[in-house]
Order: sequence, then C-alpha cells, then structure tokens
Amino acid sequence: MKSYRKELWFNTPTRRAFINITKEVEECVTTSGIKEGLVLVNAMHITASVFINDDEVGLHRDFERFLEKLAPEKPYNQYEHNTYEDNADAHLKRTIMGREVIVAITNGCLDLGPWEQIFYGEFDGKRPKRVLIKIIGE
Repeated sequence: MKSYRKELWFNTPTRRAFINITKEVEECVTTSGIKEGLVLVNAMHITASVFINDDEVGLHRDFERFLEKLAPEKPYNQYEHNTYEDNADAHLKRTIMGREVIVAITNGCLDLGPWEQIFYGEFDGKRPKRVLIKIIGE
C-alpha cells in the first residue's frame, strides 16, 4: 500500500468563504500515482470545514444565511466563549458543516457523484489555515 500527504494553505481576506478545492485534490491523486484507494481531506483548524456539495453561487449564499441564523456572528457577547476572542460562531458553524470528507479513488480518479465538488469552508478567516490531504491505496 502507498500513501501520499500534502497540505493546502489558505488565508482568506474575509471572515467567511467557500473555496472549491476539487481540482487541487484531483491533482494530488494524480501526483500520488494511487489508482485504487481513499483520499481524506480535512480542515486542520477548529473554525474551518471541508465538505462536499454543489458549486452553485445561490446555494453558497443559502449556506451563509442558514449558518448565520443558527449561529449568528453578532452580538459577540451572546457566547460564553467570546471572552478574549470573537469567534464562537465560527466554532459552531464548523461543527454544522463538518471537519472532513473521504472520497473513493477508482481508476486514478475521484469517485464523486454528479455535481459533487469538494469545498474548504472558512468561518474565521484573515489568517493562515491549512487543509490536510492524505491518500492511501495502491
């Protein structure tokens, strides 16, 4: 069995963002030379997420509104966590959107369904954060 590891780094100019990272993950699969296996893609920060969904702008705005209703950013004092930080909402949003995805690799390609894309979700941006890509297989 072979394995491959790579980190992607992000530093979004905004507090929240959704970034399609499917092509970067596909490039890692190609570079790894693994034809049959699994790829794990996970956010290495507790205020960021990796998830699979459709790459449609309206849907991304719907995510933003949905998450903001469940865990509004302001007022900051509504959260006990916000004693010296203002990112409690980002922790909650990450919990809702998830930490990682695992995708099968078949014949050297990501085995995604129609319209499925892999996204990095940022909920407390404006600083460097990373995503781990780990591939195992043959």
